[in-house]
This record gives sequence, C-alpha cells and structure tokens, in this order.
Amino acid sequence: MTDAPNAPIVKALFVRLVAQDGKADEVEQFLRDGLAAVMEEPDTTSWYAVRFGQQEFAIFDTFPSDEGRMSHLAGKVGSGLVARTPELLVGTPRIEHADVLAYKLPQASGQVPG
Repeated sequence: MTDAPNAPIVKALFVRLVAQDGKADEVEQFLRDGLAAVMEEPDTTSWYAVRFGQQEFAIFDTFPSDEGRMSHLAGKVGSGLVARTPELLVGTPRIEHADVLAYKLPQASGQVPG
C-alpha cells in the first residue's frame, strides 16, 4: 500500500470485455456493483467502467505502483470477474498493462445513473 495520498500515478490497466448474447445487462450490473469494492482499495487511484455499444465493455484504472496494480487484480472485482467469466463473457478478458504518461484527476467519484 502506498502511504502518500498524493503519490504520482505511474501504472494503469485496460481490460476489454465482451458480453455473451443476452448477458450485457448482467455485465453492466457487475461493473456498477464493482465500484463499492474498488472504493475500498487505497492504491486504486482512479477506476472507470465503460460500455461501448451493446456487448462491449472496458475497465480502465490507475495506480501509484506495480504493487497497487497487482493488489487490484487480486481484489474483489478481479476475483469476481474471473469467477463469472464463463457465465458472462465471450472468451477471457483482455488485460493490458500500461505506463501512465500524463493525467488529470476528477474531483469526485461515483456512479452515473443508469
């Protein structure tokens, strides 16, 4: 865990998800419900769950270190996603590790009404 509340953001994850036919609403709800778990992760600086069209989704999140990124992957959302992949998704989630080059953070976090 990073002690400094203003630690620079240097690592990120981009996870692409494709819902099985008829499962898009369940994937959306899984992602919306994931916010509560992510809010408990001190080293997840920012987290976004997004939808592209009918069946495509993604998660983008940022971290101050590799340790924070790995902790997030082993956390509730990551574990839940692995457990529910066969029932909800086409194939496996495509997880891409990235280095952050620049960023601007929002002043608040929350959920957009659905």
